[in-house]
Amino acid sequence: MTETLHPLALVPEDELVARAESDPLRPRFHFASPAGWLNDPNGVSQWNGEYHLFYQYNPEGAFHHRIQWGHATSTDLVHWTDRPVALVPGDGPDDPDRDGCWSGVLVDDGGTPTLVYSGRHGERELPCVAVGSPDLLSWTKEPRNPVIAAPPAEVDVTAFRDHCVWKENGRWRQLVGSGIRGQGGTAFLYESADLRSWELLGPLLVGSAADGASGDADWTGTMWECVDLFSAGSGAAGDPEARDALVFSAWDEGVTHHPLYWTGRYAGDAFLPEALHRLDYGGRHFYAPQSFRDDAGRRIMFGWLQEAQNERAAVEAGWAGVLSVPRLVLPAADGSLDFAPVPELEVLRRDHRTVEPRVLVGPERPGDLATAVLPVEGVQLDLELDAELAPGSELRLGVLAVRAAGRAVEETAVSVSRDADGNGILSLDRSLSSMDTTSGLDRSGLAGPVPLPSGRVRLRVLVDRSAIEVFANGKPLTARVHPTLGGGQVTLGAMSGTVRLLSFDAWAMADSTPDGRTLRP
Repeated sequence: MTETLHPLALVPEDELVARAESDPLRPRFHFASPAGWLNDPNGVSQWNGEYHLFYQYNPEGAFHHRIQWGHATSTDLVHWTDRPVALVPGDGPDDPDRDGCWSGVLVDDGGTPTLVYSGRHGERELPCVAVGSPDLLSWTKEPRNPVIAAPPAEVDVTAFRDHCVWKENGRWRQLVGSGIRGQGGTAFLYESADLRSWELLGPLLVGSAADGASGDADWTGTMWECVDLFSAGSGAAGDPEARDALVFSAWDEGVTHHPLYWTGRYAGDAFLPEALHRLDYGGRHFYAPQSFRDDAGRRIMFGWLQEAQNERAAVEAGWAGVLSVPRLVLPAADGSLDFAPVPELEVLRRDHRTVEPRVLVGPERPGDLATAVLPVEGVQLDLELDAELAPGSELRLGVLAVRAAGRAVEETAVSVSRDADGNGILSLDRSLSSMDTTSGLDRSGLAGPVPLPSGRVRLRVLVDRSAIEVFANGKPLTARVHPTLGGGQVTLGAMSGTVRLLSFDAWAMADSTPDGRTLRP
């Protein structure tokens, strides 16, 4: 992402907000900043019963530059209230964060809310600390920042930023995302008694960038951004009764690739990996995830849904970036993780529609379409269906569709297929998702494996204008699309074989984001 100001970027604040709020593609039940630029979720937490969401923010325009920490709060994980910006870059020549307050976390230091974040000064990014008021609305930076003066000595790192901090056996531990040049991504492990003086314990785990190529869906990159370590069970990381998960986002020389996670065991000063998994099949469209455990014991995760359009188009729209809906992180039967939208989201459901169970049969000739338009329509939808796929069959669900003469003029298609051996694949076809030819849209197909026990799939699809989140038997695929015709038809059919539709429920989704927001609450 460039640090150069776009020539169209600097516009009056009220005009920037007006542009964002009038854009028909701006999501309305996913969280976005009031206008301007948003990227990584930060400091996600629950404090005194209230949910807090901080995020990387540039209120000057829809481009990545001199990042601040935006802040919003919620009592239900659905409706968010903008709060004053939490962190602003320093204005002194020697301030360690004068070029940006980058990603970090919120921890409870004996009742004192404390942020650990990356301060950027030139090309250097180092850990910094800020202490909050009891209501988390004002923050004071630690005078001794940065609290770690430099990356590990005698190690040629590719980058050094982003934090995961927790308390273990009465002492603080911290992971800092990094990479070792010529080897691969890593997370350096530190320990401290007071969050200010840190001792390096070593790399927790080192990946291998030589395994695979940068285009591979499971390539681990040359640097690990936004590391997150937690137990896949109900306890803390290191719980001997449960596997642990080490989440990271694969990065390489300024290019964001995709989120991945290792399952294995965190023990002592090391992580012992067992298996590598894709966290979301949308690649960079679900990036830099961060999670927390709430008061009810649930692990909840947010991710950054990067744009599919180019910088110029985003700047002209007045906004860029949106966060995922909060997701539950759940242990899967095979030792991996499953994900699902938090149930609180259902409060936005309106106008319930159903489709009768039926048998869907694929066309006689390959390549033909055998789809029907359903009595469901909208650009903000929550769709749930249960189906049984015969071997060799493929279920296809079209959204944001405009059709003419029996064919899609514009449509985004979700499909689940089952091969002859019973293996399942979830995919998203964006080839017809937009008529736009000027915004450099990413229309690449997205796909990943899903378990299909007895051929059954439970499919959940959230459509929010330009944001789509799909969950198939717990496996997520997130994407951005930019339809131009404003269509909201929903289609359903079988592309091949036989599919039994067991149930189909659809709801329109109400807005959760108000108008009239300000850039600097």
